Amino acid sequence: MSPDLIQLLLAAVGGAVIGLLLSVFGGGGSVLATPLLLYIVGVTDPHIAIGTSAAAVAVNAATGLAVQARAGKVKWPCATVFAVAGLSGALIGAHFAKLVDGQRLLFWFAIAMAAVAVSMLLPRKSEGDPGVHITPALIAKLTPVGFGTGLAAGFFGIGGGFLIAPGLMAATGMTLANAAASSLLSVTLFGGATSVSYASSGLVSWPLFGAMVVGGAVGAVAGAPVAKALAAHAVLMRRLFAVMVLAVAGYVAWRALG
Repeated sequence: MSPDLIQLLLAAVGGAVIGLLLSVFGGGGSVLATPLLLYIVGVTDPHIAIGTSAAAVAVNAATGLAVQARAGKVKWPCATVFAVAGLSGALIGAHFAKLVDGQRLLFWFAIAMAAVAVSMLLPRKSEGDPGVHITPALIAKLTPVGFGTGLAAGFFGIGGGFLIAPGLMAATGMTLANAAASSLLSVTLFGGATSVSYASSGLVSWPLFGAMVVGGAVGAVAGAPVAKALAAHAVLMRRLFAVMVLAVAGYVAWRALG
């Protein structure tokens, strides 16, 4: 069933809110896309909500990747190895997710949301080697971590940024800034692979996808000055946002089990 005008407007407004949150808080905000489509826009099929949100997240991540690439923060060799290794994992995860009952999948999605919230509450260390270079030893570390992260991202229909950046830091020793920027390549590919898998089964609403992307672009632009204004209170705001994500995760789990 095609979405009506009200649903398209709600999706655009929701996309703007998510785009703003991503600009202000970084990774983690896109995990709200699926609950938004289900409980605000009114999508009834959890699989369509996951497939559509994965497509929108991929586009938003690609936009962010372009910005970070121009700033010279992306460690392309390490990012590429990680992303390519995880691409097959994302496709496998998405395939199995489509076989799971929608409400059961939502319950596991809620668990993933809770994990995102907890990761945002953990203290971040920015120390690392800004001059890290790819080596055979690093490839051996990046490949299995990338595959596992892609598997989780594909199954839960989330970008996986909250897993990718720590994975890159643990495997290579790069800085947080480089890991956050480099992770966007994987988020783009994982989200794209997941959405392609869902789209091949007719489980992506392209009108809602378009509305979310347009809204997300507006929110990202509006979020830049907001992020600057809140810079002095970044830690507190990030914790409050994490608590909100945790609350939404609880609501999703309650609805899935109800």
